Amino acid sequence: MPGRCRLRLPTRPRPSCMSTCPPVLVLSCPQRALRGHRHASRQVCGGTVYRATMPAVSTAPTELEEHDTDEVVVADVPWVTVVWNDPINLMSYVSYVFRTYFGYTKAVADRLMMDVHRKGKAVVSSGTREEMERDVEAMHSYGLWATAQKSGDA
Repeated sequence: MPGRCRLRLPTRPRPSCMSTCPPVLVLSCPQRALRGHRHASRQVCGGTVYRATMPAVSTAPTELEEHDTDEVVVADVPWVTVVWNDPINLMSYVSYVFRTYFGYTKAVADRLMMDVHRKGKAVVSSGTREEMERDVEAMHSYGLWATAQKSGDA
């Protein structure tokens, strides 16, 4: 025998306030699949529409303040992804990773790979901090050593 629903539904408002309550909530009971199930408020399950009373919201007029300052907005310094030389990965593999992930041509990938090999590091991409963190994580997933730095530090 099905039990009573424990879901407490809001009661219907009086007819006098029906026109003053514009928001409408649609509620459904999680037990509506049970045969013969009825809500404790004697409403039949199945997505009955109830009106909810909500306070009226009004906006107060505001004045916008104008600032007389001569501030110059400077763009944030872009970040870079630096790949470091390691004793583990082959030069051909490093070049392959640059071509696969960054989409560089073979010539560009080989030049960056030689920078990593000879100079110990190479800047492989630049952009926002979030993009560079994503690139560093990708390089780590390929097994390369990489860090994200501000472009002036690299």
